[in-house]
Amino acid sequence: MGEGIGQFLPFILMFVVVYFFMIAPQMKRAKKEKKFAADLKRGDKVVTKSGLHGKVLELNDKDGSCVIETMSGKLKYERSAISMEMSSKLNTPAKVK
Repeated sequence: MGEGIGQFLPFILMFVVVYFFMIAPQMKRAKKEKKFAADLKRGDKVVTKSGLHGKVLELNDKDGSCVIETMSGKLKYERSAISMEMSSKLNTPAKVK
């Protein structure tokens, strides 16, 4: 019986290492992104994953989309396509070294 477990111990340890270094951080990041998308509100200045800057005009909870106003007009995006919120970052003073 001890030999059976001993043979699988390297595979078990490998799975544990993969879980803690790859799977767990990815799940944590996905949860954080989902919370960020849910916390968006009208008037937030945002940047999309493609690099487009704009301001949130409308949020549609039914289909998970939002309308962003840019300098070239209004565009409809999925909430998951928004990378970061810039309103709070613009209001914080820059650190001088």
